[in-house]
Amino acid sequence: MTNKVGFVSLGCPKALVDSERIITQLRAEGYELVSSYEDAGVVVINTCGFIDAAVKESLDTIKEAMAANGKVIVTGCLGAKAEVIREACPDVLHISGAHAYEEVVRAVHQHLPPPADPFSQLVPAQGIKLTPRHYAYLKISEGCNHKCSFCIIPSMRGKLQSYSMPQLLTEAGKLKEAGVQELLVISQDTSAYGLDTRYQQVNWQGKEIQTRFYDLCEQLGELGIWVRLHYVYPYPHVDDVIPLMAEGKILPYLDIPLQHASPALLKAMKRPANSENTLARIQKWRQICPDITLRSTFIVGFPGETEDDFEQLLEFLQEAQLDRVGCFQYSPVNGAAANALANPVPDEIKEERFHRFMQTQAAISAERLRKKIGRTETVLVDEVREEHIIARSKADAPEIDGLVILPPAQGIEAGMMLDVSITDSDAYDLYAEYQDVLASGAFSSDE
Repeated sequence: MTNKVGFVSLGCPKALVDSERIITQLRAEGYELVSSYEDAGVVVINTCGFIDAAVKESLDTIKEAMAANGKVIVTGCLGAKAEVIREACPDVLHISGAHAYEEVVRAVHQHLPPPADPFSQLVPAQGIKLTPRHYAYLKISEGCNHKCSFCIIPSMRGKLQSYSMPQLLTEAGKLKEAGVQELLVISQDTSAYGLDTRYQQVNWQGKEIQTRFYDLCEQLGELGIWVRLHYVYPYPHVDDVIPLMAEGKILPYLDIPLQHASPALLKAMKRPANSENTLARIQKWRQICPDITLRSTFIVGFPGETEDDFEQLLEFLQEAQLDRVGCFQYSPVNGAAANALANPVPDEIKEERFHRFMQTQAAISAERLRKKIGRTETVLVDEVREEHIIARSKADAPEIDGLVILPPAQGIEAGMMLDVSITDSDAYDLYAEYQDVLASGAFSSDE
């Protein structure tokens, strides 16, 4: 009997971490991972179910795997809606919700028994990672306590459950030892870390620390690698970590999903509703840490959004001068409270507002990047291509932000840190030249 497992991971970085944990356990038990449905004894699909497009992608993937293989185990966010999966694919072997690692492994055991002699020594100490070797995601908690009207994450992933501080710091240390240069700290609500434990005091390497957001950032900052914070809800105590950024302990980068600027819309979304206070805090953050990069995401076309609401959002963008911004057109999510709100925005108006939003932000981004021309930046190399080299600065998270484009050169590999001179920019990316390149175009041996 084959011991080969096919695995498909869909959705956000948080789901990717779930996939890594399942794969690590399967490899430890001797299963072999394969990239084709046809070669697998069973296929595991980690789904996303947040918006309609993600549900469709997940269902299409399940159908594809069923047609090609026929033995499919489904997990992830869409698994919380088992009836939707059963209606589309009644013959899937097993369905489980998000972060159900042990249940997924048991299902694999049931339908594809593990080898008699597992090779656990072949699994690296840091586990199996689906990211490049030089960066990794560190998921610090599961679930969320908020009740945002557009979101169904709590119904799929449950309430906040923080991982223990020693567990996270041990994992982070193993990742550094394995060559990881950048940790991307993620969760549904990163800055709420430890709330569910009542900020439990724990012992770590002979000292007492609390299970809270600041303490975690402070400890991760001792690793001496890039630490990037994502999904940070703007609680007041977020202000406390900005000095750590100014001191170079963690990256001067904050990903805060603000969603809108209109007080009326924020109230309808059940989000913090004081954009003036947000602007004041942004100003304070920049005074403490002038190099801080601010990323956020916004929703346009939320039910009840008027032209005045939207204009308030554009005005906020102009005042806030955010560095990196994502925008989504509101899409009804089955089970979300926002579906019951009055005055849905027509699709054509959503589309028009989306483009106006992106044009406004593109001009802001282009100007902020233009001001970096002539500066020296430290970059992390992501990929070496024949035509150019792709890197990222401290201001750029992988997959979602811009790039630093460098000319081809010998001796450069993914994961290298380089100091470069910024020579040009566009709306999203920077272009740079090397500071320490030999005449031949090759780097010296001490690079």
